[in-house]
Amino acid sequence: MLTVAKFGGSSLSSRQQFEKVKTIINSDLNRRVVVVSAIGRKEKSDDKVTDLLYLISAHIEHRVSYEELWENFSQRFRDLKSELGLTYDIELALQELRAEIESENLPEDYLVSRGENFTANLMADYLSFEFVDAAEVIIFNSQGEIDLEASGHHLLERLDPTKKYVIPGFYGAFENGTIRLMSRGGSDITGAILSSCLQANKYENWTDVSGVLKADPSIVENPMSTAELTYDELSELSYMGASVLHEETIYPIRALDIPLFIKNTNAPNDEGSVILRRHKKTPDLIAGISGKKNYLSINIIKGQMSSEKGFLQKTLKIFQDYSINIEHIPTGINQVGIILEAKEVENKLLSLLESLQEELKPEELTVREQISLLSIVGEVLIKDSHLTERIFSALARKNIEIEMIAQSPRSLNIILGVQDQFYQEAIRVIYDELVSKSL
Repeated sequence: MLTVAKFGGSSLSSRQQFEKVKTIINSDLNRRVVVVSAIGRKEKSDDKVTDLLYLISAHIEHRVSYEELWENFSQRFRDLKSELGLTYDIELALQELRAEIESENLPEDYLVSRGENFTANLMADYLSFEFVDAAEVIIFNSQGEIDLEASGHHLLERLDPTKKYVIPGFYGAFENGTIRLMSRGGSDITGAILSSCLQANKYENWTDVSGVLKADPSIVENPMSTAELTYDELSELSYMGASVLHEETIYPIRALDIPLFIKNTNAPNDEGSVILRRHKKTPDLIAGISGKKNYLSINIIKGQMSSEKGFLQKTLKIFQDYSINIEHIPTGINQVGIILEAKEVENKLLSLLESLQEELKPEELTVREQISLLSIVGEVLIKDSHLTERIFSALARKNIEIEMIAQSPRSLNIILGVQDQFYQEAIRVIYDELVSKSL
């Protein structure tokens, strides 16, 4: 049996948090591969270690002093080593990194990766596990994409199944050893890759919440968690803004049906959430509600549009020519709406509208801005028309106008568009209707 356990930055922010991690690891001998993010904020006012390293990189590029940033970064690691009584020579590691910085030849990806690297070295020392550099085992191909096959080969060569390891998240390397970062939150992906390549029995993701919450806790007070979700439900929630997990985490473990557990380092006995290929228990009414603000809708109206061959294809080609990513395309007989993030057309909206007018010759071309998209996810929800009626009625009672309605082809979620000004209230209304009233 093998469990891969990943710990986020909030689980690694202080001596007390390291102690909690050790207790968790020692409580299950199957937790033999540990993945760590960079140490997190000790206080809310602290900068994240990764942010400090990006700032140091920017200061170096603009030839501005980074002494204060460096001291802040360095002291965080010195303090941890001292408080935990570790033997890892963090002072030497910092001196070597500083020398590399001053050589003026240090790539940003390498510099930023040291947050995870130093944290993993400290954790390996603390747990008496072996440290393995992610650059040795997480391999990127020439296109900058993770090569699962090559990573698996390197992992099986490097790791002894009888030993225990700590591996830094968030980065890997090309075959020539050049460090490559993942996108922010990439330590989740590292854990998933290791779980897949090592064919783990389970993948645990330890964070500061007890599972996948049904709504954003900054919007809904003390939202409930969902005990069990499918990979597809979690993917929909993550894509539309739920911050518990990086949205790309699912793909490496899904093919092997490796269960993913979301657990709370600060409350390890809480049930948390488990993510599976399909439900084993009766699903909740909804898995969760997530959303994003700052969308816009470009609405095209033209008589007999539906009989004009290739009209939609021609429309989409225009957006492709402008390298614009489209989110949703609600359509009618003589109209089509193109929903996209406002940032996609930043500085090119007028030019795009001119091209649409010239190429399509619509009777009407309008833009609705400041739209939020809400995704209400759950297999039960879509199958029960009474529940969807309750959503619309609850929003109507609060005079929240629905700008758009869409449903995923796999019937996993309903997506609603509302004005940005109603974003938080709409989430609270839907949560109250489908969760609070159902207790």
